[in-house]
Amino acid sequence: MSGLIGKKLGMARVFDAQGKNLAVTLIEAGPCLVTQIKKMDKDGYDAVQLGFEDKKEKHTTKPEAGHFAKAGVAAKRFLKEFAGFENQDSMKLGDAVKVDLFKEGEIVDVIGWSKGKGFQGVVKRYHFKGGPKTHGQSDRTRAPGSVGSSSFPSRVYKGLRMAGRMGNQHVTTKNVMVVRVLPDKNIIMLKGSVPGPKTGLVLIKKY
Repeated sequence: MSGLIGKKLGMARVFDAQGKNLAVTLIEAGPCLVTQIKKMDKDGYDAVQLGFEDKKEKHTTKPEAGHFAKAGVAAKRFLKEFAGFENQDSMKLGDAVKVDLFKEGEIVDVIGWSKGKGFQGVVKRYHFKGGPKTHGQSDRTRAPGSVGSSSFPSRVYKGLRMAGRMGNQHVTTKNVMVVRVLPDKNIIMLKGSVPGPKTGLVLIKKY
């Protein structure tokens, strides 16, 4: 899939041609610069590495600085590879890939990182019902309850739902419709919500 790296700006609403109210997510997609072109004969696969969002020189390591200097671009915070660009053979280092890569009405996949919730109990993390709230059982309201039997299997099964870190996971939302594209502002509007917080990194991939 070809695609772009973007930054989630937030949500808004727009009206379509039939006057229907649509909730949309605004994403600043690109412009992304080509920092490396990988080819089958040299790297074992075909892909294009894109860079997004400048970063300060003091935060750039020497190997990274050399990599960006070879491509003739400023240091970038985010680097991601995309396979499937139709014009990959004609692409050159330093070329800009912009939001006009997408068209209104197109179906895309969006990859993001969900909001981190920290350490949470089973009620919030897995929607457990909780224990009784009366008859002197108030200390069991949000407790997980029994986690295993004594006679068999005399142990706790792996993968049992328990309290733990919630969120901050790699999430893919499939079949998201492109509602509008604003090339002059590098903004794309996607129908519905996408994973992650405001200013969170997202990848938009087209089929």
